[in-house]
Amino acid sequence: MADVESSSALQQSPSAASTMSLNSIPLLASSDLLGESSSAQVNLQQQQQQSQPVAGAGIGGNGGSAGTSSSSSVTNSSSILMDAANNENANLVNSGVIGSGVVGGSGSGGTGGVNTSSVGVSGGKMDTGEPPAKKQMLDHPSTSAGSANSASQHEKLEYRLGGILCCAVCLDLPKTAMYQCQMGHLMCAACFTHLLADGRLRDQIATCPNCRVEISKSTASRNLAVEKAASELPSECQYCNKEFPYKSLDRHEQYECQERPTKCKYSRIGCQWRGPNHETTEHERNCLHPTKSGYEVMAALEAHDAKIKDEKKMFNTLIDLLSYEKIIFNDLQMKPYRTDEYVHKLFYETARFTAFNQQWVVKARINNSQRDPHQSNERTITYQLILKTKTSTPLSIHFFALKGPFSDMKVSTQIYKHEFTDQSSESEYYVLPLPDSSECNRLLSNKGINFRLLMFLLNK
Repeated sequence: MADVESSSALQQSPSAASTMSLNSIPLLASSDLLGESSSAQVNLQQQQQQSQPVAGAGIGGNGGSAGTSSSSSVTNSSSILMDAANNENANLVNSGVIGSGVVGGSGSGGTGGVNTSSVGVSGGKMDTGEPPAKKQMLDHPSTSAGSANSASQHEKLEYRLGGILCCAVCLDLPKTAMYQCQMGHLMCAACFTHLLADGRLRDQIATCPNCRVEISKSTASRNLAVEKAASELPSECQYCNKEFPYKSLDRHEQYECQERPTKCKYSRIGCQWRGPNHETTEHERNCLHPTKSGYEVMAALEAHDAKIKDEKKMFNTLIDLLSYEKIIFNDLQMKPYRTDEYVHKLFYETARFTAFNQQWVVKARINNSQRDPHQSNERTITYQLILKTKTSTPLSIHFFALKGPFSDMKVSTQIYKHEFTDQSSESEYYVLPLPDSSECNRLLSNKGINFRLLMFLLNK
C-alpha cells in the first residue's frame, strides 16, 4: 500500500508538483520569511510568476476552497503537509507578512494551489501592495451629491474676493473710489483722505499702512478694475438681510427695501413711531395723533414752526444783503503753515486780497487749535476774517464762505457779522459749516482749500 501511494505521488503532473512546492514554502522556510522578509518576498514573487494557473482551479477568498480535484486519492503525508502549509500561511497573514489570498484545495490532476496573481484580497479588490497605475476619478462637482458643495464653494469664493478687494484700512468694499499705493495696496477714498489728513496734522509724510511707502495725490492712483469688480459683488442689506449687487445696495436700502425704517406721516404733529416700511400703512390707519385736539398737538407744531422760522430768517437776511450797495466776492485759497512754538500748531491762511479798499486775510484752524487733533475722529474747521490795514472808520462786514468755481467743497450757508476797527481787526473764529468729518479730512488732504468769500459792507 505504501508502494502504491508513493507511485501515485511520483505520477503527479509537473504543475501540481510546482504548486505543492510553492505551498510548502511557508512551512519549510518560515523563519527565513520572518527574519528576512524582503528577500523572501522577492523569491515568492519569482516563483509565483513561474507558476501557471491550473485549469479548473478558481480563486478562493480567506481560506476558502479553490476548485475540485480530478484525482480520487491524495496521500496522507501530502494532505498533512498541505494542512500545515495552510496553517502557516494563515499565521503569516495574521502577522502581516503576506496577504490573505492563499487558498487550499485541489486542482485538476493534482493538489490545488494558491492565488498566483496577487498576494491578498481585501474588500473584493486585489491588494498587490503596489500603488495603482492610475488615480481614481473624483466625483464631478456638477453631480447631485456635490451641488451643495458647489454652492458653498461659490459663496466662499465671493467671500474671499470681498476680502481681497476690500480697503486695507477699514476692511470694507468701496462705495466710491478705490486708490492704490505704488505697491498695489488698496485704500478707499475716505481712508485715503484720512491718511493724508493725519499726515498733514502730524507734519509727517503720509504712508501706506501695509508697506509704509509714501502716498500722496500724485503718487497714488485709482484702480478702476477693483471698483468695477467690487460693485458687482453681492452685499447684504442691513435691513432685510437679502443680497444685492454692491452698486445698487444704497438705492435698495433708501427707496426699495420693505424693512427700511420709516416715519409716520403724522410725525409733524408729534407722532414718534418709526418702523418697517411695510407696516407704515397699518400704523397710519390706527394712529391716534390725527384724532387729537389742536391743544394736544400744539407743542409739536411750535417746534416745527421754529425750524421753519430759522430757515426763513436766513433767507430774508441773504435777500437783504443782496440789496446792499457794496458787495464783493473773492475766490481764495488757504494754504497750510505751522507756528514756531514748541508744539507746532497747524493753521491755514490765504494770501492778502483787496476788498473795499482794504487788505484782508482769511485764517483757519483745526478743532480750535487742539493739541493733538490727529487723535480725534471728529474734526472741524473754523475760520476768521482779519483786517490787515488801518481804518479810520468802523467797518460793519457781513461775510460767509461758499463753494467757488474752482472748488468742490460741500459747505452750507451760514452768515456771520463783525465790526472791524483799529482795536478789533480780527473777527471771532466761526465754524465752517461742513456736513461731516469726512469732508473735513478731504479738505485737509488737499494742498490747499479753495472757496469763495462773499463780503457785504453796510454803510452807516
